[in-house]
Amino acid sequence: MDDTDDALLQAAKGGDSAALDALLERYQNQVYRFGMRMCRDPEDAKDVLQETLIATARGVRDFRGASSISTWLYSIARSFCIKKRRRSKFAPEPERSLNTEVGEQVSAIADSAMQPEEAAAGRQIQEALERAIGSLEPMYREVLVLRDVEGLSAKEVSEILEISVQAVKSRLHRARIAVRNDMLPLLQDEPSDSPLPSCPDVLALFSQHLEDEISRETCQKMEQHLESCARCRTTCDSLKQSLAMCRTAAPNFPVPEAVQAAVRVALGEALAGSD
Repeated sequence: MDDTDDALLQAAKGGDSAALDALLERYQNQVYRFGMRMCRDPEDAKDVLQETLIATARGVRDFRGASSISTWLYSIARSFCIKKRRRSKFAPEPERSLNTEVGEQVSAIADSAMQPEEAAAGRQIQEALERAIGSLEPMYREVLVLRDVEGLSAKEVSEILEISVQAVKSRLHRARIAVRNDMLPLLQDEPSDSPLPSCPDVLALFSQHLEDEISRETCQKMEQHLESCARCRTTCDSLKQSLAMCRTAAPNFPVPEAVQAAVRVALGEALAGSD
């Protein structure tokens, strides 16, 4: 059987339960990972995954393909994350920290051949990165997670969040700089001197450059300045490092077997009840 997204989707819309199962299984890690980062609680992330897959299964026949399947699933997951966040405002217990969860998962998946010092450094970076992402306000966190961690385009993020592409980029710039500032103690070649009055805002400019928001002339001027200003060059490099960490060092958060089993049961019961 053709296992492309489009083929599975068409088969699922035609009532093929195996195709639907394969499609949901393909995206469950992404949905769970998004729920973990936005809800900051494994139990809430499990609920978001479960509710998202149920809603997707029930609505698959009505999906018209105006957006990609991943964009559609993220949109559904985000709506459930928002509901969780609204309810948590009135919950008596404090929001749980992911530090322990991250530490356990990093230890579990660490390469056994890695030296203890390297493994410890890797855990330190991952835990610091998750703290930095978790400290962002939700409106900035979701943009950074979708764009820089999950790798979606700015247009796809705008569709999920139902805001303009320019609004996505504006939030993204602020989120990137905030994460970079939080990660600064762990970054190499940390800049120590204050920028000169004549120095441009290289952090904002570099982030805008990544989103094709500055002209070629401005880009050339920035490059010329970086060649002559070691301080700004180091500052710009620190942002590059933090962005690279978002893509490569962020924990994967695979769906635990127990969660997969519970979600399968709930999904089966929900679909059986809708027949």
